Amino acid sequence: MNTSIKIFQSPYELAEKFAEELIGMINESAKKRKPFIVALSGGSTPRLLFSILGDHYSDSASWKYVHLFWSDERCVPPDNLESNYGMSKRVFLDKIKIPKSNIHRIIGENDPFQEADRYADEILKYTRKRADLPVFDIIMLGLGEDGHIASIFSEKTELLTSEKICDIALHPVSSQKRVTITGRVINNADNIVFLVTGANKAKVVSEIIESPGIVDYPAASIEPLHGALVWYLDLEAAGMLNQWA
Repeated sequence: MNTSIKIFQSPYELAEKFAEELIGMINESAKKRKPFIVALSGGSTPRLLFSILGDHYSDSASWKYVHLFWSDERCVPPDNLESNYGMSKRVFLDKIKIPKSNIHRIIGENDPFQEADRYADEILKYTRKRADLPVFDIIMLGLGEDGHIASIFSEKTELLTSEKICDIALHPVSSQKRVTITGRVINNADNIVFLVTGANKAKVVSEIIESPGIVDYPAASIEPLHGALVWYLDLEAAGMLNQWA
């Protein structure tokens, strides 16, 4: 597995540098007239990234070649403050010149089981295939303090190996339904990027990176079969890594 770790002074520097790299990848794909397929994440660090992209890169990328999906979504309408899509729309999507047909949201207000099937079909329609699974050019992931990724929690790790492309998850505390892409789809991506900030994530980061194959967090099962895995960490999130202590 091709894994690398990048550490930045602050969450803003992290988001700024990743924004630069993402725009470069998009424009390289556009030069070849190839669609660039992205799965976005929710959370505070992606929100900062989206703000930077919306405010500083609205005219810097060939957005017409980009297709945006989401790694997971809460089963709420888009105007709900908990909606991942709603957050990205406000701080990012409304500011860039991207065709509406290139924005593929999980329709959180739909029946979740029907929506998981519909979204799987939409993913298959726009992605190329490898090993009978869709291939994203890049999947962005946050990291929960409990080690969950997308909406794959420790209480339902079967989603890591599910044969489905999208499935239903329940939040372990609120029991809120969510639609999420599954582990096999994530691990089939060309690039997987963790965006992690804050001292509250330092323990789980260090355990996953420094104890491979030992810890059983869902995030520890993210091992791309064909692509690259990159950890983007701020100093606080990296604070318990021995090699940088």
